[in-house]
Amino acid sequence: MKKALVLGTGKSGEAAAGDLRRRGFAVDFAEGYDLVVASPGLPVKSELQLGCEELKRRGWKLLAVTGSKGKSSVVKLVADAINGAGGCAVPCGNYGRPVCDLLDEAPGWAVVEVSSFQLETTTLPPDTFEAAVILNLQEDHLDRHGSVAVYHALKRKLLGFAKKGFDGGLEGLGVERFGRLEGLDVWRSGGLEGSGDEALGGLEGLLKGSYFDNAILRPNGCAAIGLMRVAGLDDAQIRKAFASFEPLPHRFQTVAEIGGVRYVDDSKATSVAALAAGVRMCAGRVRLVAGGLPKGDDPKMALPALTERAEKVYLIGSCAGVFSEAWATSVDCEICGTLERAVELARREARPGETVLLSPGTASFDQFKSFGARGEAFARLVQKGKTE
Repeated sequence: MKKALVLGTGKSGEAAAGDLRRRGFAVDFAEGYDLVVASPGLPVKSELQLGCEELKRRGWKLLAVTGSKGKSSVVKLVADAINGAGGCAVPCGNYGRPVCDLLDEAPGWAVVEVSSFQLETTTLPPDTFEAAVILNLQEDHLDRHGSVAVYHALKRKLLGFAKKGFDGGLEGLGVERFGRLEGLDVWRSGGLEGSGDEALGGLEGLLKGSYFDNAILRPNGCAAIGLMRVAGLDDAQIRKAFASFEPLPHRFQTVAEIGGVRYVDDSKATSVAALAAGVRMCAGRVRLVAGGLPKGDDPKMALPALTERAEKVYLIGSCAGVFSEAWATSVDCEICGTLERAVELARREARPGETVLLSPGTASFDQFKSFGARGEAFARLVQKGKTE
């Protein structure tokens, strides 16, 4: 009997093991290692690769989304749009269900969120995905990948697995640069094959008034339009999808408005670039709660946004001192240590018309088990202050 070793016992590992057993493998599990060294003669596949290969063979059509910020929201939007138009789509991969979990279901559209971690050990044929998009490339996961160049190269690797790939960072794809955001190239989607749009403005009407109708998220919305068109949706169906979209938790989610002050949970902002984007999405002055476990990106990237919008920064977690050193000469910073202390001070000092924003710019694991737990704690503290 053939043997397979699955590293990790999470949802993806269990789903991969189920597929391997159906193929006649005896499966062993391993968990808890800090480093795995594979002999050159030992084949290594990601759960993403295992699942996508088999889905493709079984008649599924696959769409892929990667990038530094907004992947899950775009995956949810596209899957919701296809389902709302009468099709059958499942969000999967790094968001939603593990890819291998879909193998017993009737073929439809798999809308796959792909992370740089998954791409490290993934190789697929160039026609695996009907289309793939890279939403944006920022500094992230440098603690894992070591350099921006390696991280960006892993993201762009995805385009080699798709019939159509859209990324402004590569030449020859018909996508043109329209501006810069936080010092990073942002690309319009007017070059998407078959879109018929000559400029970004040709797509804006489809997402007007939606969650994506702002300078930060509009490029992601336009990329989603490209995927929806590849899936065969018309403009009326696309417009309806944007109008009915409900954002995922902890993605710039308003949790309360108290005394004219808006409280926003953007706990999913786990990079400095995402933090800066969250600050720019706020109307009026911002009281920012930031900090946690750093991921290796440069905190000074956020200075333009903080200088322009931040009234004060309340710092928590293990990188509070590092962030204060980087920002304190440009914006008022106070090291609070805990989230509870930060929310208490921000609530006490905030004035009507301001936003108290949790946009940490870091991982959560020094004080919380996940970004979700961090966001939930923020919401509880806000509500607690409301009753005091």
